[in-house]
Amino acid sequence: MGFMDEAKDFADKHDEQVDQGLEKAGDQIDDRTGNRYTDKVDKGVDEAQQRTGEGDTQRR
Repeated sequence: MGFMDEAKDFADKHDEQVDQGLEKAGDQIDDRTGNRYTDKVDKGVDEAQQRTGEGDTQRR
């Protein structure tokens, strides 16, 4: 199994943790940019959450 297959398998099995990590990353980006791009960051986090695991488990 290659790296990408392992990453996809991990994301499928640990969707909630992946979504939480994406949420934290988005919050840090907001903090570092002075919340100037919050709408864009939120949209990016939501898109990433929908594309990882078996579905989006975290909603804003």
